[in-house]
Amino acid sequence: MEKIREITNKIQPLGKEWFIKTQKRLDNLTKPLGSLGQLEEIAKHLVAITGKENPSTKNKVIFTLAGDHGVAEEGVSAYPKEVTPQMVYNFINGGAGINVLAKHIGARIIVVDIGVAEDINVVHPSTPNKVSGFQGGELKIKKINYGTKNFTKGPAMTKEETIRAIETGIELVEEEIRNSDVHLLGTGDMGIGNTTSASAITAIITGHPVEEVTGRGTGIDEKLLENKIAVIKKVIAVNHPNPKDGIDILSKVGGFEIGGLTGIILAGAAHKIPVVIDGFISGAAALIACNLQPATCNYLLAGHCSQEPGHKIQLNWLGLKPILNLDLRLGEGTGACLAMNLIEASIKILTEMATFESAGVSKRGE
Repeated sequence: MEKIREITNKIQPLGKEWFIKTQKRLDNLTKPLGSLGQLEEIAKHLVAITGKENPSTKNKVIFTLAGDHGVAEEGVSAYPKEVTPQMVYNFINGGAGINVLAKHIGARIIVVDIGVAEDINVVHPSTPNKVSGFQGGELKIKKINYGTKNFTKGPAMTKEETIRAIETGIELVEEEIRNSDVHLLGTGDMGIGNTTSASAITAIITGHPVEEVTGRGTGIDEKLLENKIAVIKKVIAVNHPNPKDGIDILSKVGGFEIGGLTGIILAGAAHKIPVVIDGFISGAAALIACNLQPATCNYLLAGHCSQEPGHKIQLNWLGLKPILNLDLRLGEGTGACLAMNLIEASIKILTEMATFESAGVSKRGE
């Protein structure tokens, strides 16, 4: 826990002076006051997070963490667990949605096996299946175990595994920082069964009924949805997680990838790097991170609001306004990636747009 305590102690509230100073600067640009709406709010937020008047958005890194869930054997997903490693290979070879979008915005993808139920045997993207012209993800093997336990029968992870998962996420960010500057972090996930875990976490932390936070995940039918809700209720009853203890919640109903994303979020906040969270799974990790250190919420930007009903509940609890609302539910980091495009635009407005004085334009009332 020492590494986690060290990181959480570094996370401080944002300075209000940055918001005030940046608002004055925005108000002096050649536009009506507040006319660029949320773009202006995003720009102020980035200045306050980084403590820099002209923050960069050049180096964008998206972490896509993969892990399997033992609860998948309870029939909570439309897909078998074999899809998790298959999609990891797809990420590496450049064929997934996140690969296309990351190439579009100029972001790097780091794919992490943190708990896939089988060994990933590719160190470098394999040539036979590589999609021509697309950006493959960089693979890192940080496997803690071969998937979580079926948490209808007891905790998903041991406390030691839970701590390792969070610390692994912290280490991933700090490895990148040692190699080069990181200006924007994005979170993504892959793991069959992980919306069941995210739903349980959301119900426990927000206090909303399981029925309100549980959605169709990979597209299950009504019968499977009813089963999924029953499974989540059983999980909570069997494990009795403490809603005030993020480690306990994560250990009992979480996943390795959710733990890793929790660490990424905490490390980003500690190092004053804006963290763009993706959808429902990333939202669950954000709930855990903010449970451990409430000031973490200040460093987050919500990339989008997904189709999962629990995601809106998460964002409301976190106090975050989504940048996009495109009915996405893919995961992988796709929503965070798309939002980065607008985040970068907000900073270009702040740093490249002319002022009334420099453009020789009369201000309102003059």
